[in-house]
Amino acid sequence: MRKHSPSPMTRRLALGATALFGLSLIAPVQAAESIKIGLVTALSGQSAKSGEAISRGIGLAIDEINAAGGVLGRPLELVARDDEANPSKGVLAARELIQRVGVVALVGGLDTPVSMAIVPIANQMKVPFLGPWAAGTGITRNGAADNYAFRVSAVDALVDEALVAYAVKTYQAKKPGMILVNNAWGESNQQGLTAALKAAGLPAAGIEKFEASDVDMVPQLTRLKEAGADALFMVGNVGPSAQVVKSLDRMGWTVPVVSHWGPAGGRFDELAGPSAAKVHFIQTFTFAGNASPKAVAVLDALKAKYPAIKSMADVTPAVGIANAYDATHLLALAISEAKSTKGPAVRDGFYKIATYPGLIKTYDKPFAPDRHDALGPQDYVFTRFKDGEIVAVAN
Repeated sequence: MRKHSPSPMTRRLALGATALFGLSLIAPVQAAESIKIGLVTALSGQSAKSGEAISRGIGLAIDEINAAGGVLGRPLELVARDDEANPSKGVLAARELIQRVGVVALVGGLDTPVSMAIVPIANQMKVPFLGPWAAGTGITRNGAADNYAFRVSAVDALVDEALVAYAVKTYQAKKPGMILVNNAWGESNQQGLTAALKAAGLPAAGIEKFEASDVDMVPQLTRLKEAGADALFMVGNVGPSAQVVKSLDRMGWTVPVVSHWGPAGGRFDELAGPSAAKVHFIQTFTFAGNASPKAVAVLDALKAKYPAIKSMADVTPAVGIANAYDATHLLALAISEAKSTKGPAVRDGFYKIATYPGLIKTYDKPFAPDRHDALGPQDYVFTRFKDGEIVAVAN
């Protein structure tokens, strides 16, 4: 009997069945779709080292989380955008990450003005915004009835209390002055320092402002000197903070400088010169002199992941790494608690976190509906530059 060849239609059906059978075998072992986290921070300019530190902290945490099986059975993926320390560019980046990339949460980087511009978008679009650096009080305490802004970092209102207490204890300050950047961050600290000085029963010698692009602060500093300032509170990022120090040198004025953490954000010790070491500034973490098993393990992992790290100076600023590392682990826990990647569920997931043994500390119920900051004054440490490293000030 003569055998008939299968018709073209039969061959197509057979091939289709084979393809479907193959897919059914392959599908279970294919990688699950990633959960995307968006990062908006300064990755260029004078604060690039800080943006790099934040990226490294997040990257290391993601590696650990994915190695342990990810979150909800899915790997985490970081999608980063450079805001160039510009609020408008930060807003555009945030909208793109939320609307086009579909990130589950935003991690907001360095600058308070940028973060303050992004927070209303996060609240409106119901996407959690997690800050590992910017300290402006209004970022988390933003007055929104439905607040999606969280932070693992310092808070200006609390930092300012610590700055005043430190100046009094360390330098016996009785009439300190303020030299502040003229933006939302400076305004936040002007309010906080004014309140802290009032609570301590101390007068302010004066309040002077500078623009981020200023290179000569002698006029402002001269007014503070003539007003009798016996210590200075400084708030500014790397470049202008270095110019304050250089202006003091030109004046020959050796007044103590107690600073917010702006100097940690880049090459402050190079830009300010030898007097950089005299500036004491606040941090939430330092690897230098830290022998805790967690700090040692994280530092070893950083060196393995980023071969460019050769010494402790290469992990400056450690605060960016540590805050971002802990923040990413807490975000993963929030998603896990939510059992969902939907914004409102993840937001509520932050409130359900019980305990997490982090790099900075062991977190115990770090967030609540009326408390969106995981760190407080007990987590602050005063530091200074020494041979390119940020080290704790000896008590």
